[in-house]
Amino acid sequence: MKTIKQRLADNEIVMACGMGRIPHHNFLQILGMNGGFHAVWFDQEHTGVTQEQIEIGALAARSFGMDSFVRVAPTDYAVVTRSIEGGTSGVMIAQVQNAEHAEQFVKYTKYAPRGYRGLNSSGYDGKFGNVKLAEFCEQSNKDTFLAIQIETLSALNDADAIAAIDGVDVLFVGPADLGQSMGLTGDFFNPKCIEALDKVAAACKKHGKNWGVVTVNPDYADMVVEKGCRILSPTSDNRLLNMGIKATKGEYSKYF
Repeated sequence: MKTIKQRLADNEIVMACGMGRIPHHNFLQILGMNGGFHAVWFDQEHTGVTQEQIEIGALAARSFGMDSFVRVAPTDYAVVTRSIEGGTSGVMIAQVQNAEHAEQFVKYTKYAPRGYRGLNSSGYDGKFGNVKLAEFCEQSNKDTFLAIQIETLSALNDADAIAAIDGVDVLFVGPADLGQSMGLTGDFFNPKCIEALDKVAAACKKHGKNWGVVTVNPDYADMVVEKGCRILSPTSDNRLLNMGIKATKGEYSKYF
């Protein structure tokens, strides 16, 4: 499996699907069989995705060459480390407020000397205890993926400092919450929202980092890719289901 970090290093555009309301392994296998997606992310901020669902989901994704990560609320260290140990490549932290807040999560995801993640090699990332500890820590610090969400006004204002942090791989824009924090809910193409994207893009370019975004439509995707965005999240499990239902009703419209 080619990881997100490997694809970004090769300057690929990573296509990621959100999984939250319907995180079933069969759904993930269907997604993988259809091809095109490189990664999935499990939403533990807004849904009750369990540790077992994450582990089975990560396994199902890997079986079709898709990497995975978990979006977590900025409240619980244990959720962060369990997500990594469960077989995903890393985490995306929601509702980050500033660079100091982001640095805390770098320390949560990294072993000493960079951080203070509790050492336990018995999970998937440690090959269930079959890697020597020093080797495991070094490899984990190198490979673990960390995305910091830019979806608050304070985080946007601190975007340059967040992008400068060693250990932050991606700044990931949440346009709905970011627009809400700017008093522009749902107005995704408002000039002020576009300026916010430009600010994130500039910070990432300056510090050699990548950025991602939840895209609202194809025109939005074209715009952000032109600005240097390399991770696109164009859909989710429930959105795919809704689109399928609407397409079926349209195809059989005379019966509905």
